Amino acid sequence: MLYLDNSATTKILPEVLEAMMPYLKEEYGNPSSKFYSLAENAKKAVAKAREQIASLLGCDPDEVIFTSGATESNNMIIKGIADYYNDGNITNKRLLTSKVEHPSIIETFNFLSERGFEVSLIDVDQFARIDVQKVKEVTEQAQPLLTSIMWGNNEIGSLNPIDALSDLFKDNGLFFHTDATQVIGKVPIDLNKLKGIRFLSMSGHKIGGPKGIGAAIIRKQTKEIYTRITPLLHGGGQENNYRSGTLAVHNIVGLGKAAELATANLEQNVKRLRELEDYLTNIFKTNLGNKIKFNSDTKDKIPGLISLQFIGVNNELLLKKLAGHVALSTGSACSSSKPSHVLSASGKTLEEVRQTIRVTLSPELSENQLDIFKEIQ
Repeated sequence: MLYLDNSATTKILPEVLEAMMPYLKEEYGNPSSKFYSLAENAKKAVAKAREQIASLLGCDPDEVIFTSGATESNNMIIKGIADYYNDGNITNKRLLTSKVEHPSIIETFNFLSERGFEVSLIDVDQFARIDVQKVKEVTEQAQPLLTSIMWGNNEIGSLNPIDALSDLFKDNGLFFHTDATQVIGKVPIDLNKLKGIRFLSMSGHKIGGPKGIGAAIIRKQTKEIYTRITPLLHGGGQENNYRSGTLAVHNIVGLGKAAELATANLEQNVKRLRELEDYLTNIFKTNLGNKIKFNSDTKDKIPGLISLQFIGVNNELLLKKLAGHVALSTGSACSSSKPSHVLSASGKTLEEVRQTIRVTLSPELSENQLDIFKEIQ
């Protein structure tokens, strides 16, 4: 099986699994317990993982809040802000996002809309990319409590102009959140230079880490003052009172190790993904010519992600035909039962949506493995 669905999930890296094993076997202590060695060892392991993630993202370790993944991080941040800053005399029920966000963003905003919040949706261009000027105009007019714009699109691969967005929100002082799940380990990130990003979400299983673990990055107001939100999970006061629950030390250690490897290998991984993308793109162009059409942009995109249409071919039938040999997808694994809202918002017809597949590569692949596509005529 040739696995080309790495935007859905990645294979756990051997070094990650090795780092996790002691915390599944011998080192089973609860880091919230005190004094004895099993607890202290667990606490140190969690602290190290926090530092590894902070190093990858360019933030402070105590700004890293462990969650079960980006979906929880997105819910926690959006609902937490909406609740906390609509208490007492402070009332702002305006929220802003784009039409092409991950379902965990879209559906959370829909949930809040049903409860009286005013949600505005920003249009996108043909590559599912937002226009900073439009965002600026809306924020100047509406002053939304929170704006959430993804860093890189999970279906088409386009990168949003995150530097310009960060500058905009640094200047206007409004809350800005970005779902960075698809770009971690594929673009350099330094939140200490992107002062306008107050919140960020990520998942471990997109970077060779385990499933069921991720992080919400909540930047502090100052070095001493935390940004407050209402917790999604109450009950124990862990994670600076942001999220209660016993920490999954083995998964946290795995996420930390994956972050460490992503930091060390960023440049070579990006180079390799671009080489493989160029190689596969040339195969498609040479062998299929006018039988295909690319949805992805050629610049400012996530390396290794290709969205393309097989003209006149139903994507699900094609995937079923290839399923014994190649793992591909039609788009986001979290909305696989519905036509892509991303492609629709980008101006694609229903027919174009139904003939689109997504290929997402891994740096571990070889060109020889991709030669299987030369057989498709």
